[in-house]
Amino acid sequence: MNDDQLLRYSRHILVDEIGIEAQQRFLDAHAIIIGAGGLGAPAAMYLAAAGIGKITLVDADVVDLTNLQRQIVHATSSVGQPKVESARTTLNALNPDVVVEAVNRRADAKWLDENVPQASVVLDCSDNFATRHAINAACVAHKMPLVSGAALRFDGQISTFDFRSAESPCYACVFPPDQEFEEIACSTMGVFAPTVGIIGAMQAAEALRVIGGFGETLAGRLMMLDSLRMEWNTMKIARQKDCAICASHLL
Repeated sequence: MNDDQLLRYSRHILVDEIGIEAQQRFLDAHAIIIGAGGLGAPAAMYLAAAGIGKITLVDADVVDLTNLQRQIVHATSSVGQPKVESARTTLNALNPDVVVEAVNRRADAKWLDENVPQASVVLDCSDNFATRHAINAACVAHKMPLVSGAALRFDGQISTFDFRSAESPCYACVFPPDQEFEEIACSTMGVFAPTVGIIGAMQAAEALRVIGGFGETLAGRLMMLDSLRMEWNTMKIARQKDCAICASHLL
């Protein structure tokens, strides 16, 4: 770490649980963030500010005026631009030390299989079950820690699936891929802007704990937020031995 970095990250370094050692792990880390929208925006900004060495942003969408109510990584001048390019501009201005890779495409199974092994942690900030299950399957296959978040209206949820442990459940243990779910988008139901901010910031915090090796992550727990009443509920989750995704991998 050079003198500028020691100064930039000094408030982290002063925290006993973090210190020089964990901060250096941040600088050496690579986070993949799938989705540069409501969840990915705050997650990416906090990870960039914290000094994550490389951030790969994956999203196929362009910035729309309706995004700006909550997707704080984008500006009015970004409307019409690919979200990943808009986000990269913001993150580079926030912390030029961070290498930001902008991937303007959907995260399909092939891309995930090729790129997930290169990361330190994956953040699922997507907005549909098909993508979430594809991300989960790739992380299970490559034993990559996964921080999963979701938000709609006033409701949010977050968990960490740490596949470095053979006891870890996976996303499919909680939400089986063959179970019927009604796909509801915020474009039809709406979303309270701070809800995605809270969940996205928590995803960044989880990713930093995973990388830094301090504190206790949400592995084995699903936290659910009702931001209309500002109430949290936590549910313990366990690996399902008959899970179609992780049963044959996490042995």
